[in-house]
Amino acid sequence: FGIKVVSVSRFKTKKEVENIKSLWVEGKVDVLVGTHTLLYDQIYLNNVGLLIIDEEHRFGVKQKESIRSLKHTIDVLSMSATPIPRTLNLALSGVRDISTLTTPPISRRPIETQVCFYNEDLIKKAILVERQRGGQVFFVHNDVKTLPNYQQFLSKALTNIRVDVVHGQLPGRQVEGVMQNFLDKKVDVLLCTSIIETGIDVANANTVIVNNAHSFGLSQLYQIRGRVG
Repeated sequence: FGIKVVSVSRFKTKKEVENIKSLWVEGKVDVLVGTHTLLYDQIYLNNVGLLIIDEEHRFGVKQKESIRSLKHTIDVLSMSATPIPRTLNLALSGVRDISTLTTPPISRRPIETQVCFYNEDLIKKAILVERQRGGQVFFVHNDVKTLPNYQQFLSKALTNIRVDVVHGQLPGRQVEGVMQNFLDKKVDVLLCTSIIETGIDVANANTVIVNNAHSFGLSQLYQIRGRVG
C-alpha cells in the first residue's frame, strides 16, 4: 500500500525499540504491528486512529480493560477465527457490527483430522509420508520439560529426518533462528509447544501431530489445526 510499517516484539533490541518510538512520535510510521505490550505504553497510543486486534481470544482481562478504555476515542476492529462467547454475543445481538469471511484462501485444501491413541508407528508413518512428498511437519507437545524425550525418540526412529525444537522459554534470537531454518526447509520436523498456535504460516508444512490433544482447549486445537491445510 506504499505505507511505512514497523513491528515491535521481543525479537527487537532495546535500541531498535527506542528508534521505532522516535519514528512513531514524529509521525513517520503509518502502521505499527506488535504484541499486547503496545497497549501499556502511552507513546504508542497517542495519535492512533484505528486499533486492529487479531486473535482476540488470546487477550486476557487486563488487556481487554485497556482496549475498552481506548474505544471511546478510536475505531476498533477485532478479528478471530474462534471468537470468545461474549464478543460473539455482542456481535449477534447488534451491539457490535460483524462481518464474516466464509470463503477459504485460494488453493487451501480441506484439513483431514484424525483422533488416535498414541502410536509410535503411526507417528513415524505420518512423518515419512509427508517427507516423501517434500513437505514438513509440526509435532506439538506442550511440555517443555519432556520435549527432549520426544526429540530423542524422533532422531532415533527416523535417522534421516532433521528435527529441531522451539518453545517460549528459548531466547528470542534462537526462536527466530529455528523458525527461519524451518521456513528455509532446513528442518523436516519442528518439535514445539503451542507457541506455533497463532501467526505461523508455513506453506510447505502440511501435517501437524498434536500429542496429548486432550490437554488442549478447543480454541487452541482449532488454531493449531489452522497451521496446515
